[in-house]
Amino acid sequence: MEFSLVSSRVSQLTDHLGFWLRQVSNHVSHGFARKLADKDVTVAEWGLMRMLYGREPSAPSRLADEMGLTRGAITKLADRLIAKALVIREASKNDGRAQTLTLTAKGAKFVPELAALADKNEIECFAHLSDDDRRTLQRILGETVARLDLTKMPLD
Repeated sequence: MEFSLVSSRVSQLTDHLGFWLRQVSNHVSHGFARKLADKDVTVAEWGLMRMLYGREPSAPSRLADEMGLTRGAITKLADRLIAKALVIREASKNDGRAQTLTLTAKGAKFVPELAALADKNEIECFAHLSDDDRRTLQRILGETVARLDLTKMPLD
């Protein structure tokens, strides 16, 4: 089917790439969320933990910018992770008025386990793709993200 903005018929849902993307995205996202829920972590919490993994203590404002989230959202995520003893909030070494976030030892040890769940979910959903098809799909989606200037990390 040739793509046209003007059509003489009413398009079907399945005529739209967005329909197919949403169907796959929902399946992949929900599957991963279920795996994380078994570990008492949300997708958003995982995203923040992964951003903190292997890096120096970071200002919440910098993390918010990098993840495309508000500072309030980062604060809420950090509060939940602090309550789970996975993240600590400390005064900045450079500016005592500023705060930084970093993983606790428990959090740093937990990230590889959660990353393995992400890898497992990826395999379950996309193992049928050849390496070339996978690279092509990743390239096309990456180009679309860039074209649409999507900067917010998809965490919900």
